[in-house]
Amino acid sequence: MRKNWKLLLIVTFIPFLGDFILSSYLFYSNVKNLWYIFNFVFSLLVLIVYISFARKVRFFDLVNFPYVKILDTSVIIDGRIVDVLKTNFIEGKIIIPRFVLKELQQLADSSESLKKNRGRFGLDNLSQIRRELGSQVIIVDIDFPKVQSVDSKLVKLAKTLGGKIITNDYGLNKLAKIEGITVLNINELANALKPIYLPGEEIVISIIKEGKEPGQGVGYLEDGTMVVVENGKKYIGQTVKVTVTSVFQTAAGRLIFGRIREEKEHWKR
Repeated sequence: MRKNWKLLLIVTFIPFLGDFILSSYLFYSNVKNLWYIFNFVFSLLVLIVYISFARKVRFFDLVNFPYVKILDTSVIIDGRIVDVLKTNFIEGKIIIPRFVLKELQQLADSSESLKKNRGRFGLDNLSQIRRELGSQVIIVDIDFPKVQSVDSKLVKLAKTLGGKIITNDYGLNKLAKIEGITVLNINELANALKPIYLPGEEIVISIIKEGKEPGQGVGYLEDGTMVVVENGKKYIGQTVKVTVTSVFQTAAGRLIFGRIREEKEHWKR
């Protein structure tokens, strides 16, 4: 039912449109009795309300509503969504609620430098998204004044449009899933797309600090994956070839263990 609300709205409106046309014809044909005048006025009011509602929710722009994606504040500020949207992997209209835009503006106007920088960065990202995607991006004015939190408004909007929410926010992620809303999490996407390394493969990393165990060194891959290197402490500050010995998936992400190649084989730069 939720996904067919537009069709239901159209079907419900058709009789009023027909009544309006008939009443208009009879009215201008001098068949002016009280019943036809009432029908004319009532149908005109329904037409005005319908057009006002259709414009408010950008009705005709959301005809592919099963593919509507709603962005929250966190994912706009994060910035990675800009590159994701450029790849065309995400289909459909990209919805920016007016209340999310307002939240970004409030952050940008904050007296706290960190909040101000986050807000301005988010607005810059949003400008880039609109510039790159053009008419695919829609700012909607639907609001829910009785709902206080932005997260709850996003969930309610997703229910109204039958759309999905794109977010990095843990709390919103949980709330939306409880309410039966599909969530696209950029962090989960990033983890899923990280390269897979198997034991025996070689990787090149810079050892930047000590590990927890004696003699260990720690480095990071470009995607942020931590690599713990056996006997790597003495190579801190150097770039070396490491042979993968094991890979573990943790709640925080993937963790790779490895060891330095033989002394005569490893190289530095």
